[in-house]
Amino acid sequence: MSNTASRALISLAIPVAVLAVAQAVITSGAGLPPGLSGLKVYGPYGALALTGVISLWFNRGRAFLALLCLAVAYIAHRSLIGDGLEQPVARTAFAALCLFVPLNLALFSVLSERGLFTVFGLRRLLIIAAELAFTFWLIDSGITGFGDWLSEPALDRSWLGASSIPQRAMPVMLLALLLVAARALLLDSPVDAGMAGALVAFVVASHHVTHTATFALFISCGALLLLIGVLQDSHRMAFQDELTGLPSRRALNERLMGLVRNYTIAMLDIDHFKSFNDTYGHDVGDQVLKMVATELEQVRRGGRAFRYGGEEFTLIFPRRGIYQVIGELEKVRHQIEQHRLALRGADRPVEEKAGRSLRVGHVMGKTVSVTISIGVAESGEKLKTPDEVLRAADKALYRAKEKGRNRVSR
Repeated sequence: MSNTASRALISLAIPVAVLAVAQAVITSGAGLPPGLSGLKVYGPYGALALTGVISLWFNRGRAFLALLCLAVAYIAHRSLIGDGLEQPVARTAFAALCLFVPLNLALFSVLSERGLFTVFGLRRLLIIAAELAFTFWLIDSGITGFGDWLSEPALDRSWLGASSIPQRAMPVMLLALLLVAARALLLDSPVDAGMAGALVAFVVASHHVTHTATFALFISCGALLLLIGVLQDSHRMAFQDELTGLPSRRALNERLMGLVRNYTIAMLDIDHFKSFNDTYGHDVGDQVLKMVATELEQVRRGGRAFRYGGEEFTLIFPRRGIYQVIGELEKVRHQIEQHRLALRGADRPVEEKAGRSLRVGHVMGKTVSVTISIGVAESGEKLKTPDEVLRAADKALYRAKEKGRNRVSR
């Protein structure tokens, strides 16, 4: 499994864990101490406010708008729905929530991040405003047909009727959840994973709409999951290289500080990369950088790759000496040398999957390849600190270049 797929699964595992704990709390019947009973009412407001402030601070418009949908749902529950759906006003408001909240979260997941204080953010706010205006118009006009129609049984299944959720809204919720979860997996997006978790939390809350404490708990969970998604996404921006997906220079510096005795560091450089960029363009150069990063992610012996900067990369092998990793370094050098990258032309598909099939098959047309030079050093009596080992590996890299490039040098 690739590192990208692993990170995506971990991002989705967090919402699963949070929701499982919330469900366990509900199932166990554990209540709050009398002195904390106010959290049942005001706890969700605190969770919503905290997530809203953090989303605004990091300018995450999609997360803020998703949070706004949850906030509207909780306020509507407190003011219009309460503990039952007997009144037409309550049924209409609840039906609108069950339809619009999933649709909005699916829409905000599909749309690109454009911030909130922009014309794009304003347009998205207007969508929510229009939905609110439509719902208030239905309530003010006494039109109950909308909520009643959504609540009509779509299928003759007793287990469907056991839920408070309008049956005609269930397919919308399911399709929205599948879309958001698929995007979280495919794009490895923590914010989308948070949206998927928030949507599940809203569905569970809607199922228990007549239980005030349960509704409040799962709305709070939805807000918490959006907060986690925003924080994860911001952490990645700080510690992950956007182009290659590898940990960045900042992550490397932190890892170096945590190294103890007995480790090896390798510095890698793409040979003649500036000339390559000048010849084939920066787009092809970016593809080369991503290809090299992909190959470095496959290195074994406990090696972890980082993007040092430009066309330079770093590999750290904790608890390994040079003689234990030299074979892996020669292997990755050979794999990159043998890799043929097909230049995009008029007959080459734009789609990534089709492009991969050309690279692994018999490529008809022009291909290019690159080589790398590697310098490696290990800790010991002469090189006692990570900075000293890193500098020694960098000097070894220059020796590899002086000897003709496309080689590993100590």
